[in-house]
Amino acid sequence: MKTIIYIDGYNLFYGCLKHSQDKWLDLKSLFADKIVYEQNPHAEVTSIKFFTADIKAKVASNGQSAQLAQQSYHRALEQLYPTEIQIIKGFYSLEKARLLAFQQPPDKTQRVDVWRLEEKQTDVNIALEAYRDVAKARAEQVIFVSNDTDLSPALQALREDYGSDLTIGVVIPVRASSNHRPGNQQLSVFADWTRKHIRDEELSESHLPLQIATKKKPIKKPEYW
Repeated sequence: MKTIIYIDGYNLFYGCLKHSQDKWLDLKSLFADKIVYEQNPHAEVTSIKFFTADIKAKVASNGQSAQLAQQSYHRALEQLYPTEIQIIKGFYSLEKARLLAFQQPPDKTQRVDVWRLEEKQTDVNIALEAYRDVAKARAEQVIFVSNDTDLSPALQALREDYGSDLTIGVVIPVRASSNHRPGNQQLSVFADWTRKHIRDEELSESHLPLQIATKKKPIKKPEYW
């Protein structure tokens, strides 16, 4: 069964990786070799599509170090898996916004100026890539690693248009040991199967090598990761 995996990098980071030692994550090892293989040993993962956006150093907790760490991580994935992992980027929008002040009850006359940081294009990119892959017969199974309700119309369209000819899987990117909100039923209702969490040991056993050789300088795991 030809299978393509679509990973929402923002969801994965905030659901599983932030404040952890697992940021140097091997996406193929975790999702193809462990999770998908456990679900269906006969599935053939032909592509992993990783949707993300470049960090803005001026608003990142670790500033320029965070930006450089992310760049190293992307280079590591591309070096190890040049034909298997595709990184598809949206962008972060940083804009001034005037929002309601936090108080009870809300008062629309009480507003404060804030910086609003939003990731743009990820949901649209995932939806378009998945629908095109299925339409062009590149996949018999599509797996979405996300807990984002904005993807539910895309899953619904795939289910309505392709029915039982297409297998849809959902992996909720939260840790089994966490207290995150439960998996989104709006995604699962259109799926043939749902993995409701990722186990801690699966993450810890799916790290990239500490150093990855290239034709020039090796790529190294960021020290603070």
